[in-house]
Amino acid sequence: MLRKLRRAERGELTEPSVVRSPRARLFGPPNSTFGVWYYLLLAGALWAIPLFGLSGAWVAVLAAVALVPAAVSAALAYSLLFVTRASCPYCWTAHVVNWLLPPLLLTLYAAR
Repeated sequence: MLRKLRRAERGELTEPSVVRSPRARLFGPPNSTFGVWYYLLLAGALWAIPLFGLSGAWVAVLAAVALVPAAVSAALAYSLLFVTRASCPYCWTAHVVNWLLPPLLLTLYAAR
């Protein structure tokens, strides 16, 4: 989505896109920028937990933190379905990933 946003900013998109919607910037910067940083930080945290011998409780904290993007995804999914009525496979992929992360992280915690 970040690449698509950059293409839209350069005027290279010929089709309508949700990256041009006000909902593509819920908190100022583009949502895709938050997503890139979120996934990188989450991956780094999951990598660091066993590396530094941190307790499994850190995974539970990450699962709780992952609830925020899952909630934002729910709001954006509502917008896709009922407000913009736009088709966006990239958006839906990110939403599903965001909804799966909290239970997957809790499962990881339970396995420790």
